[in-house]
Amino acid sequence: MQKKIRYTLGKEERLKSRKVIDQLFKEGKPFTAFPLRVIWKFLPEPNGNPLQAGFTVSTKYFKKAVDRNRIRRLMKEAYRLQKHTLQTSLGERNLQLVIFIIYVGKEVPEYDLVVEKIAFVISKLQKIINENNSANN
Repeated sequence: MQKKIRYTLGKEERLKSRKVIDQLFKEGKPFTAFPLRVIWKFLPEPNGNPLQAGFTVSTKYFKKAVDRNRIRRLMKEAYRLQKHTLQTSLGERNLQLVIFIIYVGKEVPEYDLVVEKIAFVISKLQKIINENNSANN
């Protein structure tokens, strides 16, 4: 019987550690899928969850917290529904990946755009994992 996929974004899947976030911004590798900027890094010793993510929106373009929260919620929802393939492949390879997704657009996006861009981000990270795995073998 197949294991049922749970589409959750629990506490242990969120990137909260100040130490890890600082390390990610210093040593992480960035790429952009406008209006999203992604910074990612493999952690040396896998501990806990294989995939952790953080989300942020700039106060520079969105003065109202309502708008920032809405965009952050859209990003989290799109990510939550699409991350399982990435999580599975990281688990199989015993890797831990931390990512930080930053919204850099200047207007509140539609949900469809966010879903499309998160899908692109996840497929790009999947390619990175596959390249990393083939480089290690």
